[in-house]
Amino acid sequence: MRCPFCGHEDSQVKDSRSTEDGTAIRRRRQCEACAARFTTFERIQLRDIWVLKSEGRREPFDRDKLARSLDIACRKRPIHSTQIEKLVSGIQRQIETGGDSEITSGTIGGLVMDALKELDSVAYIRFASVYKDFREARDFEDFASTVKEVGSDGVEG
Repeated sequence: MRCPFCGHEDSQVKDSRSTEDGTAIRRRRQCEACAARFTTFERIQLRDIWVLKSEGRREPFDRDKLARSLDIACRKRPIHSTQIEKLVSGIQRQIETGGDSEITSGTIGGLVMDALKELDSVAYIRFASVYKDFREARDFEDFASTVKEVGSDGVEG
């Protein structure tokens, strides 16, 4: 593994353990040249998945992009990062076990909407505002009026 600090080719694994949700292995490494420490994650990838964008482009599925969009939707909400990581892992698992090597961005958006609806109503509305391309305040009002209050524990309030 290449050192992100000095670019040296070799590093030594100092510690390995599973992540909380058991979907990855976290490895603490130390560079043999500069002695800097860094963390890597190893995940199972069942197959290469391609995302079909609405404009017709194809791009590889990017787990980090999914995680970033969920982070933005959940920003300043009482949602722990482990909950977001579980959502990302669950969505990725659904995509990979779906049987197809291509999936539309709309289908991924729907999976995210379903997951956020159960987790937090504000995060759900935030994500929907981008996913459904809200253009004006009335779009928020109309959509929000259809949403049931859900607490960060996933229980309707």
